[in-house]
Amino acid sequence: MTNRTYAFPPGGLPPQSDSPVGTAVFTTAYAVIPAITMRDIVTSFLPNWIHTRAWILARPLTGFAETFAQYAIELAPGGGSAEPEPDVEAQAVLFVAHGTARLTLGRDVHELRAGSFVYIPPSAVWTLWNTSDKPCGIHWIRKRYEPAPGMAPPEAKVTHDSEVPSATMPDCDGVWSTQRFLDPLDLRYDFHANIVTFLPGGRIPFAETHVMEHGLYVLQGTGKYLLNTDWVDVGPGDFMWLRAFCPQACIATGDEPFRYLLYKDVNRHPKLHL
Repeated sequence: MTNRTYAFPPGGLPPQSDSPVGTAVFTTAYAVIPAITMRDIVTSFLPNWIHTRAWILARPLTGFAETFAQYAIELAPGGGSAEPEPDVEAQAVLFVAHGTARLTLGRDVHELRAGSFVYIPPSAVWTLWNTSDKPCGIHWIRKRYEPAPGMAPPEAKVTHDSEVPSATMPDCDGVWSTQRFLDPLDLRYDFHANIVTFLPGGRIPFAETHVMEHGLYVLQGTGKYLLNTDWVDVGPGDFMWLRAFCPQACIATGDEPFRYLLYKDVNRHPKLHL
């Protein structure tokens, strides 16, 4: 597939002529944070990061989605961090939306570009800097690693969207596919980060209802998404945040592929205590 694009928060501020009536929704089962709400005035600035701002789109909330945090971080030229992760037990995924950045991961140095994907295991030593003269936008997912008996955490991984094959879902005539950046059969991973793609008219043909929590950031295209009992229209830069067991389905609309970056927690027993 060609002409891949990767949405990122627009920043700025809408004009005074725009209506404040919007499509943002927060319910007990799901939240929708539209791209239009991701503006300069809702950014955060983080300790040990310089010339960097962040849109924090998800964080663990008791009684809602509890396993992960998801950010969109924008590194200005010269921006980044020599100590990016404050939690030694946290693992992470980075996915570059635009621009370039230099990642050091242990002793290795990686030049990242739009479409680059990185898995960072817990306790890893890493740095991230924008060494160019243009801003760099990166999606960052964080989750505290949940060990499994007899399994060490997985190794670091650096790859690119163009290097990860799409696995077509069964009985769908090729209109629904998933790029699995982390091996779904490797039980060392306690979460997955995938890119799901629907060609125009493709759909999830039933209301999925399952234990996995989700963060879905729309990278490209448009769709109608079922969230619990509501159908919502979503497009590039919109974020959906689903708690466990929230019913979901979708239909790709428009004339280009509908693609989203998907987080889900996997491969561990549910905790039987709080």
